[in-house]
Amino acid sequence: MQKSPSIQNSNPVATVYDHEKYARLSIQQIRWIMKSIGIWPNSFQFSSPIMKYVRVLINVICVGIVTFVFIPCVFYVVLEVEDIYNTLKFIGPLSFCLMTIVKYSTLAFRRRDIRVCIEHIKTDWTKTWYHDDRAIMTRNAVFGRRLIVINGFFAYSGAIFFHIAMPIGMGKITESNLTYQPLAYPVARVIVDTRYSPINEIFFWTQFVSAVISQTVATATCGLTAVLAVHAYGRLEVLMQWIMHLVDGREDFSNNVDDRLAIIVQEHVRILCFIELTEKVLHKISLVEVMGNTLNICLLGYYTIMEWEDGFAITYIILLMSVVFNLFIFCYIGELVAEQFKRVSEISYMIDWHRLSGRKALAIVLMIAISNSSVKLTAGNIIELSMTSFGDVIKTSVAYLNMLRALTT
Repeated sequence: MQKSPSIQNSNPVATVYDHEKYARLSIQQIRWIMKSIGIWPNSFQFSSPIMKYVRVLINVICVGIVTFVFIPCVFYVVLEVEDIYNTLKFIGPLSFCLMTIVKYSTLAFRRRDIRVCIEHIKTDWTKTWYHDDRAIMTRNAVFGRRLIVINGFFAYSGAIFFHIAMPIGMGKITESNLTYQPLAYPVARVIVDTRYSPINEIFFWTQFVSAVISQTVATATCGLTAVLAVHAYGRLEVLMQWIMHLVDGREDFSNNVDDRLAIIVQEHVRILCFIELTEKVLHKISLVEVMGNTLNICLLGYYTIMEWEDGFAITYIILLMSVVFNLFIFCYIGELVAEQFKRVSEISYMIDWHRLSGRKALAIVLMIAISNSSVKLTAGNIIELSMTSFGDVIKTSVAYLNMLRALTT
């Protein structure tokens, strides 16, 4: 018979607890987001051919809609835009579409590795019996959920303002006895004339759907990064608790020091493997985020300055906040994981290792050496995800912005 939550919390070591409920706390939100765009990996036990075909169909639809918006706008910029400012004005949205296609494709191709990461998280929750350990992981899981909610709020707010509020705020345009709604992504007339109804309405709402897909992909990439990195952070914190109780033991530990030491080393290696797999899944996506957002921060700042008096600056400010926060999450959690990993060596040294009998303390030396190695999340194995990198990106974007203003004014 399963224990109630109150009984579980009153017992330091639970004999039975609902680990699936706790696993859902970590992955439920990101599962909803990724399922909606067809890139959530099915579990190893439940992977039917029909679901695979449905998932492929959703993949084709999502990429097709974003491409349907991207290509006509490229033709419009190449064939019809003549001045520099309007060309720059469309580079930002087009770069965001391109980033969406690349990130979506990367997530789709990395689906198997993502599934391994998710199974890893579920297994960790299954093995977490001690109440204090569960409390640590629960606190970190809640933190990851909050990051996803905040990021989603900024992302979808920007989409609504850019694709709905700003075009409607411009008002309908009357031209050659035609009245039509301006589009966020104009379409070259060699492809189709969007001034006519219902073509105008079709493209208007298709572009909004494309924006929802793009922002869902952005939220999914950021959310997946948060879930995996925060889980690694939580497991490292649990590991440090185990290390602190290595010498004297704990009520859920074995009475044998060798057994406790073996469990700690195995968990340390398991976390290392999880971080390595997380880096494998995310390093290309992180590179796209860092490079693309460096450009987008520069351009959004430029749009805000140039259109400050036109009343549309609020839209660009919201988009700028979304991009900056997205980049901040990548760099911040990268810093958290790196610093937490280094703390393992500090905790290992601070325990009473000198009380261990024989040569058992030598295992602690090895753990300290491994923890001092450079375990970190990177963008394309080129840029370390840290707050220093975040500051460098912001400074680079501002430098490009000043250069852009000097060349165009």
